[in-house]
Amino acid sequence: MLTLDGSHGEGGGQILRTGLALSMVTGRPLHIDRIRAGRPKPGLMRQHLACVQAAVQVCGGQAEGAELGSQALQFTPGPVQAGDYAFAIAGAGSCLLVLQTVLPALMLAGAPSRVQLSGGTHNPMAPPFDFLQRAFAPLVRRLGVGLELTLRRRGFYPAGGGEVHAVIAPAAGPLAPFDLLDRGTRRSAWAEALVPGLARGIAVRELAALRQQLDWSEGDDPWRIPPARQNEGPGNALLAVLEHAEVTEVFCALGERGMPAEQVARQLAGEVRSFERSRGAVGPHLADQWMLPLALAVWRSGQRASYTAEAITPHASTNAQVIAQCLPVRIAMAPCAGATRIDIEKAASPA
Repeated sequence: MLTLDGSHGEGGGQILRTGLALSMVTGRPLHIDRIRAGRPKPGLMRQHLACVQAAVQVCGGQAEGAELGSQALQFTPGPVQAGDYAFAIAGAGSCLLVLQTVLPALMLAGAPSRVQLSGGTHNPMAPPFDFLQRAFAPLVRRLGVGLELTLRRRGFYPAGGGEVHAVIAPAAGPLAPFDLLDRGTRRSAWAEALVPGLARGIAVRELAALRQQLDWSEGDDPWRIPPARQNEGPGNALLAVLEHAEVTEVFCALGERGMPAEQVARQLAGEVRSFERSRGAVGPHLADQWMLPLALAVWRSGQRASYTAEAITPHASTNAQVIAQCLPVRIAMAPCAGATRIDIEKAASPA
């Protein structure tokens, strides 16, 4: 039995998602109470309930307490089944957090899976699609897992309506963990402003403000305004993409009603400059997202692996503790020459 305290650390939904993922992977039942106790509205919201329901479908499991507002959940997994799945969140809840929940189990299943997701694709407090496609998925593929993500339509708050397709192919052999200690030479850097359903002038102002704050000269067109797809928006996201030899990083700032375009640009520029000053291979969000797939590879292979990060957020620290509680791995973090080094190795039993 995996027993988790949902109020531990940052006390958010990541504890639930990681717990569900590792319950499916290990086959151990999960009991979690005080779910999201660290949030203004504790308990299961729609997007968290969607994660529970998706986990039930993927492994034929059972869930007690799976209802809106519930602060306790008992989840009993069954065997993980590869297949074709469709998961939808009403409104603009992040459908990518649902993918985050089921991906670990499906990448270790016995056959490929196809997953159709609908809901929000660019949400506050959740990784945007562009981050998963350009930064996260390439690292997962280096483990030996096939992961292809396709964006059919963007979904912004409050309407949602986004659509993402994922194809997940388990590794042909053992997962192959690897070290990621340096980001390597920068190959290109570019930014794009997404403004579906809004005036193009917003994007122009955001990019102009960002250009004033970032000294980028790589590429012929580092400032982009991609066209909207049919039935998208309204919504606004400003993205910065930094492609290095060993890793690509993606940073995102979301616009909202009443927020000046220049403020959105300042927020994004601050994140980019912080990463550029750091010597870590990955930024703070990728440091968090990468931890679970790499820990699974270490557990399954018995090999050690390390990476360096710009910073470790409370979210990442909490995730590390949950992973070590559910898997027989040790996760150590220590300062290392202008960054933080994360070392993962197999342990005799979970902490």
